[in-house]
Amino acid sequence: MMKRYFGVLALAAVLAGAALPAFADWVLEPEQSHLAFISIKAQNIAEIHSFEQMTGRVDADGQVTMQLMLDSVETQIPVRNERMRELLFKTADYQQATLSAKIDPAVLDAMQVGEIGQLTGEAVLSLHGQEQPMTMHLQVARVAPDVMLVASRQPLVVDAEKFGLTPGIEQLRELAGLESISHAVPVTFVLTFVQEPAASTDAADASDTAD
Repeated sequence: MMKRYFGVLALAAVLAGAALPAFADWVLEPEQSHLAFISIKAQNIAEIHSFEQMTGRVDADGQVTMQLMLDSVETQIPVRNERMRELLFKTADYQQATLSAKIDPAVLDAMQVGEIGQLTGEAVLSLHGQEQPMTMHLQVARVAPDVMLVASRQPLVVDAEKFGLTPGIEQLRELAGLESISHAVPVTFVLTFVQEPAASTDAADASDTAD
């Protein structure tokens, strides 16, 4: 198995002055992607939840952007969904969470169909009006010429206190009559990205000639 490692944000500075070839964008396929987070209550009861709506893109310059629609939270209990929207995420004020990073697009472009790579790097998570750096450990597989599968090798652990979510968790705990709800939330994901066709240079030249 081939392994590649990159420091995502550090690479941005290295690549800033480099001349890179044009790469096509990679766009998230939400119907073939899944992101789950685990809440632990009463010390040892774990429950798995998810977000039903998300978007994502890796653009031709290697800018990575992922967005989760917070009001699409799904816990399998309607009243709990509503409480999370209103009390925890406060979706009237904060509609989405955003994960951003910078990578070298040549890393993805060089992968062959059937090849699996391990990527480790830094990103920034924006949630509830706060931003925090996050370390991500990823498994990446090119399953078709224009399809890339990206999965977490290790859970991404979100500290609710760093994002100002502790008061909301305490409100949920009181309403549910629980002794405790963990403030550390493990997140896992499997994401499918499809490569958009690169813009045709010949078409662009023909357009310029017509003008």
